[in-house]
Amino acid sequence: MIPHDLTFVLGGARSGKSVHAEQLAINSLRPVTYIATAQRAGDEEFAARIAHHRARRPAHWQLLEASVDLAGAVAQTDAPGHCILIDCLTLWLVNLLCPPDGTEPRDDYLARVAAFEAVLGSAKGTIIVVSNEIGLGVVPLGAATRLYVDELGRLNQRVAALSTQVTMMVAGLPLALKTAAR
Repeated sequence: MIPHDLTFVLGGARSGKSVHAEQLAINSLRPVTYIATAQRAGDEEFAARIAHHRARRPAHWQLLEASVDLAGAVAQTDAPGHCILIDCLTLWLVNLLCPPDGTEPRDDYLARVAAFEAVLGSAKGTIIVVSNEIGLGVVPLGAATRLYVDELGRLNQRVAALSTQVTMMVAGLPLALKTAAR
């Protein structure tokens, strides 16, 4: 049986989580598929963020964009001896709960989260997942914002529970919250 190899990297905005996750993928010495969850660049600043991420990634990495069907994207690319880097759960959940057309959250968002959790639990390759930790502040105003913060907190807990390693990034420094048993 192939051992479960799931690393979860989370932190605040500009904490260094993506850079750390990318280095973990490089260090895996495996072929890498980068799964980007951003739906689209809505403004120049966000387009610049996306361009910065693209420029930093090795050119030989495969890219797959999965703004809604993240479970399908992981299932499609997962294989023994392969590394998948998912960046990030934060934007993926935005796509499910806050569609760009301003409509209500997708009716199937809980099913999509459950499908993602299931595919992570049965993964054969190395998986690295990036997410923001946004629950360290005050309870936000507005029902939609509270729903998002609550659901991201729940999703982060589910992924952390499945993970063999969990790292919290603070000011560019990795803090090990959970380490793989050796």
